[in-house]
Amino acid sequence: MRLYGLKTCDSCRKALKALPEVEYVDVRKEGVPADLMARAIAAFGPKMVNKSSATWRGLDAAEREASVQDLMAAHPTLMKRPLIEAGDELYLGWGPDTRAALGVD
Repeated sequence: MRLYGLKTCDSCRKALKALPEVEYVDVRKEGVPADLMARAIAAFGPKMVNKSSATWRGLDAAEREASVQDLMAAHPTLMKRPLIEAGDELYLGWGPDTRAALGVD
């Protein structure tokens, strides 16, 4: 199981604490593999963009109109976090639905 996120993200820290066996990947340093990002965008669409992030607030109106693929490529920290890859399954965020699906909480 892999968790894609940021060390400074509270949700990612909670997920890492609850899932000690998970392999952590820092999206700022290592990014998300293109094939995995394509799967995640296909599965979650516009939900992939964290519109409450400081990165989003820093974008101008024209940049915000870009496609999800273009936004993720240009600004990996815009991704809603964490993105968890568990086998063939993908989970986005650390909400009750993700925790229940992973048997945590």
